[in-house]
Amino acid sequence: MTVRRATTADVPRIVALVRDLAAYEKELDQATATAADFETALFGEVPTAYAHVAVSDGVDGEVVGMALWFLTFSTWTGRNGIWLEDLYVEPAHRGTRAGKALLSALARECVERGLPRLEWTVLDWNEPAIGFYRSIGARPQEEWTTQRVTGDALAALAAVAP
Repeated sequence: MTVRRATTADVPRIVALVRDLAAYEKELDQATATAADFETALFGEVPTAYAHVAVSDGVDGEVVGMALWFLTFSTWTGRNGIWLEDLYVEPAHRGTRAGKALLSALARECVERGLPRLEWTVLDWNEPAIGFYRSIGARPQEEWTTQRVTGDALAALAAVAP
């Protein structure tokens, strides 16, 4: 297994892996991103997201996992961090250390850039992922809950006069 930064040639596999993840999380209907969306976000004039991929050392050298991430900012530290948006490894390649290798690559990004945080969320029902994250030293931030505004609520909030 090799981990490297994603290239534009990896975009079709990234889209497929994102769709596989969405199906696993029972949210396939919400995964509307296209290859063009990923190309713009990852490789546009001003990239807003980044990706690492896990590549099988087999004959085909297929991308079998990915970590999609972006920079955050902490007012507490006054510095950026990395937010891992999605980590996914195909079921057939789990147990090959691909997930750990992807997270290790992001940890190296943090260390090399002097970034103090690598953070992400995990669904509370995803016990295999939670167990894996605990095994590498991740700890829950249980005092925080994620908040989200979408659809009609987002439009209504945007319409509020200052």
